[in-house]
Amino acid sequence: MARPYAPGPKQFVFAAGDGKDQQVSVGDPQEAYVAFSAFFRGGDADTYTIDDEPSGQSLILMPGQGLISRIKDADRPRPEYLQIGRANRYLPSAMLFFENGCAGLDHFGQWFSDLADLDASPETRGAARAATFTTEAAAIEEVARIWADSGCVDPSDQYYVFFDSHDVDDDRADRAVLLTLIEFLGVTRVDAPSGAAGGEVWVRTDPRLDAAAARWS
Repeated sequence: MARPYAPGPKQFVFAAGDGKDQQVSVGDPQEAYVAFSAFFRGGDADTYTIDDEPSGQSLILMPGQGLISRIKDADRPRPEYLQIGRANRYLPSAMLFFENGCAGLDHFGQWFSDLADLDASPETRGAARAATFTTEAAAIEEVARIWADSGCVDPSDQYYVFFDSHDVDDDRADRAVLLTLIEFLGVTRVDAPSGAAGGEVWVRTDPRLDAAAARWS
C-alpha cells in the first residue's frame, strides 16, 4: 500500500558514491525533489542514495550500472533491483519515492531480488512480467502505465501511440510486456504510419484504456 507523505518537515539523507552527503529537511515531496535534483546533477558519481531513516526505506540510483535499487525495511535489508532503460528515469524514480516511499515505485517497472535475473534478455524479462498480469483490470493498468511513461494520443484521437519517438532498441522489456498484454486484452494494433520512429507501437483507442490512461495522466 502506498505510504502517504506525512505532513510537516521530513528529513532525508542524500549520499553519493564519491563520498559527498547532505542532510535535508523538507516540507513536501516537491521540495525534496528539487533538493535532490540539485544534488544529483551536481555530481558525477556511480551511485546516489536517498535514505528515509524514520521509515527505514532507501532508494539507490546506480547510473554507472543502469540500475536502481530499493530497500523497504532497514531492519531486514533485502534490496530489489530494477534495470533502467533510459537515463531520464532516475529523477522521476526519486520523485515517486519522495511521494510514497518504496510503494510508489511498484509500477515503475519490473523489480528483481537477485541481480542475476537482470542478465536475462529484455524480452525474456518482459515476458515474465507480462505473465504476472492475469486479470483484465491489472493488464489494463499496466498498459496504461507503459503509455503514461512514454506515449501520446495521435492528433486524430483514434490511436494510442506507445514509445513515442523511440527507437526499436529502446524499452525492449516494456515493449514485450505491452505486446503480450494488448493481445491478452484484444486491443487492436495497427501499422505505424510512414515516418514514425521504429520503436513506436500504435493501437486503436479503447474505452477501457481511456479510463486507465486518464488516471495515469
